[in-house]
Amino acid sequence: MKILALGGSGGMGRFAVHSLIKHPQVESILVADLNESAAKKFASNLSEKTSGIGIDVTDKEALERAMNGVDVVINTTGPFFKLAVPILEAAIETKTHYLDICDDWEPTEKMFLLNDKAKVAGITAIIGLGASPGITNMLGLIAMKELDQVSKVYTGWDMSSAQPEEESSQTGVNAAMLHGIEQIIGKVKVFSSGAYKMVRPLEKVTVDYPQLGTYKANIFGHPEAISFPHHYPEIKESLNLMHSNDDSLVNVLKFIRFFIEIKLLSKNMAAKILTWLEGTQSPDIEKAGVEMLPSVYGYAEGIKNGQKMSVATTFHTEENIDDLSMGEGTSYPLACGVKMLADGVINQTGVHAPESGIISPDLFFDYLSKELPGDISIKPEISKAVIS
Repeated sequence: MKILALGGSGGMGRFAVHSLIKHPQVESILVADLNESAAKKFASNLSEKTSGIGIDVTDKEALERAMNGVDVVINTTGPFFKLAVPILEAAIETKTHYLDICDDWEPTEKMFLLNDKAKVAGITAIIGLGASPGITNMLGLIAMKELDQVSKVYTGWDMSSAQPEEESSQTGVNAAMLHGIEQIIGKVKVFSSGAYKMVRPLEKVTVDYPQLGTYKANIFGHPEAISFPHHYPEIKESLNLMHSNDDSLVNVLKFIRFFIEIKLLSKNMAAKILTWLEGTQSPDIEKAGVEMLPSVYGYAEGIKNGQKMSVATTFHTEENIDDLSMGEGTSYPLACGVKMLADGVINQTGVHAPESGIISPDLFFDYLSKELPGDISIKPEISKAVIS
């Protein structure tokens, strides 16, 4: 398998490249970046399998030339709300399999509309295969499979556990934090009462996590909210939720949002402030005896054997992996998807979110366990409760 890694020398992509060069089915990886010297320097220090090129992904002809001659393109180049759709269109045009870590809901909607074209081209496109979305989708799917009928799906993640990557060498801004700013301003799309709706992000939602307790979380603009009902239209409600070990952080986000919306603070400056705040968060709140929602989870409500039931899924490891950086936690799932494609265990065409059924959750976590240091095994941990 020959791979084109867009953004492959960046804060997210480099971890996927490091992982993929070890896979026996991978013949070569072409690392592509707007910064040609960074791509070539990174590739030259890795392996004889890797080489680097400079590319502007907004140059359609150059992008398609780079895709010709490879089997798969992985896209870790943001911002996805600007770049994801045209890159997928180029992959379809060149009949190149496509995987990304897109965490914006707007391009996710548009990429789903390319499903028929992808099928005609005979390519597999898996979008949003990172942490959230990605791991959260797999956890939500596991929770759904425990029920006979599903009415509600939540996916959630802990903002305070994220370890931010370095700033972009091209913009001086952390791309993940800029994405976060984009998804807390204005309105975001969710699925509620059986219909898509635009709501204000950061609204509070109650999560009654089975065997753990009742907690508050906040609506965030991630793709899971729209991808679950896209693939499972019987669902009546789908939300992506963010929580923190420090309630004051959400108030700070609302404060930042206010100043952005009255045009006294730029999005780039807000992203820099958020990056600094993330670096000051303490990861030791659980050690202080404070219980909270898991760092990532999937939650579903529905019917099982005639009873209303809630099911929640997180993952359990024999060792603490909270020290994983944001880049590692996001890119390792992407690398797993490419390896599963190379190994022939993913063979459907079309445009898919991870929970569509194209990926076996159990097999996914088996692959993901192999990405972690040592002999750490990731095992889904399921909690259930009857709803009275």
